[in-house]
Amino acid sequence: MTEVHKNDHAEDVRRAWVELAAWGAEVELNALDSLMWRTESPPADSWAGVVVMLLDRAPDWERLWDAHEWALRLVPRFADRVVEPALPTGPPVWSPDPAFDLGHHLWRIALPGPGSTDQLLQFAQTMGVEPLDRHRPPWRGVLVEGLEDGRAAYLLQAHHVLMDGAGATQLLGRLLNRTREHQPDKPVPDPPDRKAFDPVSATVRGLRGQMTGAPGLARRLGKATLDAASGPATTLAYLRSLVRVSSPPPPTRSPILNGGDRVNWRFEAFECPIADLKRAAKAVGGTVNDAFVCAVLGGVRHYHLGMATDMDDVPISMPVSVRDPNDPMGGSRFTAAFWSAPSSVADPVERIRVMRERVERVRAEPALDFLNTLTPAMNLVPRGLVTATIGALTTGAALTTSSWLGVPQHVFVAGARFERMWVFGPLPGTTMCASLCTHVDTACIAVNVDASVYTDRELLRESIQRSLDEILGLTADS
Repeated sequence: MTEVHKNDHAEDVRRAWVELAAWGAEVELNALDSLMWRTESPPADSWAGVVVMLLDRAPDWERLWDAHEWALRLVPRFADRVVEPALPTGPPVWSPDPAFDLGHHLWRIALPGPGSTDQLLQFAQTMGVEPLDRHRPPWRGVLVEGLEDGRAAYLLQAHHVLMDGAGATQLLGRLLNRTREHQPDKPVPDPPDRKAFDPVSATVRGLRGQMTGAPGLARRLGKATLDAASGPATTLAYLRSLVRVSSPPPPTRSPILNGGDRVNWRFEAFECPIADLKRAAKAVGGTVNDAFVCAVLGGVRHYHLGMATDMDDVPISMPVSVRDPNDPMGGSRFTAAFWSAPSSVADPVERIRVMRERVERVRAEPALDFLNTLTPAMNLVPRGLVTATIGALTTGAALTTSSWLGVPQHVFVAGARFERMWVFGPLPGTTMCASLCTHVDTACIAVNVDASVYTDRELLRESIQRSLDEILGLTADS
């Protein structure tokens, strides 16, 4: 690397650190995050996931600890807890934890031999069903040593209100080192002066927000009324769309997928070169996301065939990112699409074609983002009622999928190279959650399932891998 390139690289790193000052800077939880926080009932209806970061070697423990302390100075949000108003006058707020102790959030373990990936995933899935302490910052990290070939892993359990998948990429891509060597010139900002809240002061803040926000709400309602009166055809189209997107798709007839308690999670990890997945998808007119989802659907289909059970189309919940480049980093920025996925289609080419048609139809719905439109009002409703409402809208999905771009370059964790990133989502209202996160040039596919539904772990693993191989083998002549 030339001196000019070194200087440019150093400047890029410093710019990334400066940008982190804005990560999680909002005081209030946004409407979607508020709804997730208020309706959570773990582990069945948890909104916390587990990020598994595979490292090429064990990082230095003291250096890792120091890195966390530095990160807390750079991103104070990780020392904040969520405080709910005593009355539902407004959203929960972030407040510095007066008793914050890093020792409550970071520790390390060593796996017994042989230290296989299966052992790592079993530990991670057990960690995932343990609820986070809602009176402390909603995250915890574990360094797992003793993996085969001298490798290690860092596990991060974090609540969705802290970050979604794209938020995790924003954080890790800016926070982690670009070299193995320690960087002594890192900025160490002074602790920010931040307001602390308790339930009473959060209630008062909510009341003030309602009073100051009422005129704006009235203006928006007035504009909506005028728009409806002046454009009845558009309004009618929206209302018809609203009926479609708010009506759950037909339930699956599969005896395997009906039921399940979602309290025992099972993690499976897969990977493939992202270039191969792109090539296969493009060859048959699909996108990477189409190919990924169809690989998982094919796995569910193969699992049913292995259990001597017929497979029909299944209800799927697919988060659609509404994150804008100007949105603050951190938190969650998505809406949910709920529709029937073509799991009954045996041919992978036809499955991808049908998937593309249905995804385009759903994305074109004018009322797709209706849930985010309703959430501010829903957050003022008593917890029991809003929980029942959300349950009616979301429960019944046989599969939830999401995908996003991960960290594009090699980064390091206290001297250890960060090689893979699997993000295992929770199971609120579903029996399987699958996510694809790219990492450098690899597509990392993480699958979390309800172990009371998918009882044959080996068959499930073989079924998904077989389907993924079928997708990767597609060509223009397929």
